[in-house]
Amino acid sequence: MAEEVLIEPNGKSGGHLTTSLLAVAFLSSFGSSMLYGYNLAVVNSPAVYIKDFFNQTIVRRNGSGVDEETLTLIYSVTVSIFAIGGLVGSLTVGMQVTRFGRRGTLVHSTVLVFIAGGLMGFSRLCGSPEMIIIGRFIIGIHAGISLSVVPMYLGEIAPKNLRGFLGLVPSIFICIGVFIAQILGLHELLGKEEHWPLFFSLVVVPTFIQLMLLPWFPESPRYLLMEKRNIHATITALKWYRAKCNIQAEVEEMQEEQRSLSSVETVSVLQLFRDPSVRWQVVTVLVVNAGMQLSGIDAIWFYTNAIFENAGIPTHQIQYTTVGTGAIEVIAGLIGCFTIERVGRRPLMIGGFSFMGICCAGITFSLLLQAHVSFMRYVSVACVVGIIAGFCIGPAGVPFLMTGELFKQSHRPSAYIVGGFLNWISNFMVGFVFPFLQTSAGAFCYLVFCGVCVGVAAYVFFIIPETKNKTFVEISQMFALRNACKIENQPLGTTDQLKLKKMNGYGTLEPGDVDKMDRTEK
Repeated sequence: MAEEVLIEPNGKSGGHLTTSLLAVAFLSSFGSSMLYGYNLAVVNSPAVYIKDFFNQTIVRRNGSGVDEETLTLIYSVTVSIFAIGGLVGSLTVGMQVTRFGRRGTLVHSTVLVFIAGGLMGFSRLCGSPEMIIIGRFIIGIHAGISLSVVPMYLGEIAPKNLRGFLGLVPSIFICIGVFIAQILGLHELLGKEEHWPLFFSLVVVPTFIQLMLLPWFPESPRYLLMEKRNIHATITALKWYRAKCNIQAEVEEMQEEQRSLSSVETVSVLQLFRDPSVRWQVVTVLVVNAGMQLSGIDAIWFYTNAIFENAGIPTHQIQYTTVGTGAIEVIAGLIGCFTIERVGRRPLMIGGFSFMGICCAGITFSLLLQAHVSFMRYVSVACVVGIIAGFCIGPAGVPFLMTGELFKQSHRPSAYIVGGFLNWISNFMVGFVFPFLQTSAGAFCYLVFCGVCVGVAAYVFFIIPETKNKTFVEISQMFALRNACKIENQPLGTTDQLKLKKMNGYGTLEPGDVDKMDRTEK
């Protein structure tokens, strides 16, 4: 009877987009990934009001205010401490996903959002700027966790032919988060002085919805089988996430991966760097995650308003133009999401980074020539839009997807720690160094970003194989030759066949069962 439930008559492996898969992708991204984008953009609109609040509080406490430079420094700390929190959060990912699981980590981390939302929402009522800064740090920790865990979770529950599509859903919701913050930040909505505490604390709404619904969905089947050894829970999770399909074939693929591992224990970051069998995978994670931030996208967002102003757009209309760029981000993200399973990961990465490099060079030349050729102002605007679109169509989401695809179960958590750490530290470096780079190099500073984009595109072209519709074992085998190591694929033995029979009976293996199987095999 179990065989009839688990296997279709044609024996094909399931790969349909089920309601459960789509619901989990939306819920996890809506309550976690979207907050990252929201918190990136939420500080832009009320900047003047927050500075006034800081200054008024200092006057009330000390009897005198501070100069504009000091006030700007305090505000810069408020903005940038979000990245420091993200850095801290990314370092805890490996420990949390091993202990609580992928879904469990997302559920447990929601408490950070409620604490941060409460601190920021009541900061003006309590007259405490410190509450905003602490709240930004805590929400940053949550962002650092979710930025790695959401793509890891979705990558493990997705069938191989949908892993790219589901893996880019979080990046779409990041763009949606930025877009929502830009819309709510309009003066007609929450862009007024009395509304900024509410503007900051709205993060609790999507997280509350996620907390109410996500626990009803199963944990990652790969985590349940390969780390918890709970076959009954694995079968239940797979039946939940798949339509009528060959679940047994998918479990066999997981067991094949498990047999190829030297250990089922999660390796540490140090062990990851020392393991020669994943050398080029680690280099790839370093290159694509650093390149994502060093491509200059954060600098572009920083300079957007000034470029629009130089293009002759009236100051009071720039906020609406910025919302337009947010809409372009969402559209570009959707294009990437719906084409990745058709064109693959490589074209989106190579095309996205190459187009960004061309547009970075275009900004340099347009800024140099716009004093002499008037229409160059509009070229610079087009280049800004092009960089944002090029980034969101591929480089915004594929590196996180790739970080999960290139590693097997034992190495994946540490790979996400490395990728997340590099992502956040690069983000912080760009925010810290760019003003000085802009002062010293002027318009030529964008040529630095052009070089980074072209370099990453070349690396992807020459080094990274296409991983579309490949299992994790197959991807490891593609890298085995480059890593100068051999991955052995053992055929399914008697022990494994007995395990599968026992699994079909929805039983959980006991320690004594393995001994019995060994005697049977002998």
